[in-house]
Amino acid sequence: MMDCKAALKESNCDFDKAKDIIREKGKLVADKRADRTATEGVVVYKINGGKGYMLCLACETDFVAKNADFGASAEEILAEAVAKDVADLEGLLALVGDKVAEKSGQTGEKVELPFYAKVEAPYIDAYVHTNKKLGAMVGFNKTIPAEVSHDVCMQATAMAPVSIDEGDVPAAVLEKEREIGREQARQEGKPEAMLDKIAEGKLAKFIKENTLVNQALVKNPKETVGQFIAAADPGAKVVAYRRFSLND
Repeated sequence: MMDCKAALKESNCDFDKAKDIIREKGKLVADKRADRTATEGVVVYKINGGKGYMLCLACETDFVAKNADFGASAEEILAEAVAKDVADLEGLLALVGDKVAEKSGQTGEKVELPFYAKVEAPYIDAYVHTNKKLGAMVGFNKTIPAEVSHDVCMQATAMAPVSIDEGDVPAAVLEKEREIGREQARQEGKPEAMLDKIAEGKLAKFIKENTLVNQALVKNPKETVGQFIAAADPGAKVVAYRRFSLND
């Protein structure tokens, strides 16, 4: 409020000029705090037919993150993303970058948009953890029971799979895990000729534990997520997945 009064005084009660002053102050605060770490914030999402949108608006402290106005700002930015059907984070920043900078001026903290994702699928569900710091969206090739999709989204949020299945694990991740497996085997004193075979075995275990449909279901470890989905509908498959956590 004091900043608004000062801006009005500086602009001789010209509201348009006062708004520009507030915006510039926000950019100045953002620049000054650029080296700070924004590890708090809120994750929000919106499902609009066959499209799902999720973003995180981050700040420095839990006090600001839990402020109703900060949460409302995250929802406003999300609404703009949905209205413009924004494809990626770069596009969203081009659209709302000034608004994010203004938020830095209002809060006095570093405020940023570290994550934004859009997914498309015939059926989409999403889940955000109660602390609002992490969440996931999962797309399916067809409509499935809501309780099943909800459990899958909770699984993805909690267990942080790197991909849906083996086929879409990034090549860099596969090679890194192979190298880790080789080095572990080497440190264990295994014969050099056996390192590649041992590494492939460790990689297979990594894929089982870190791809969504192959993970053991948290609520029933005797079956995988893929088996859980198939039991509800044999024709159902996961076709899209995005996750974000401020703690990662």
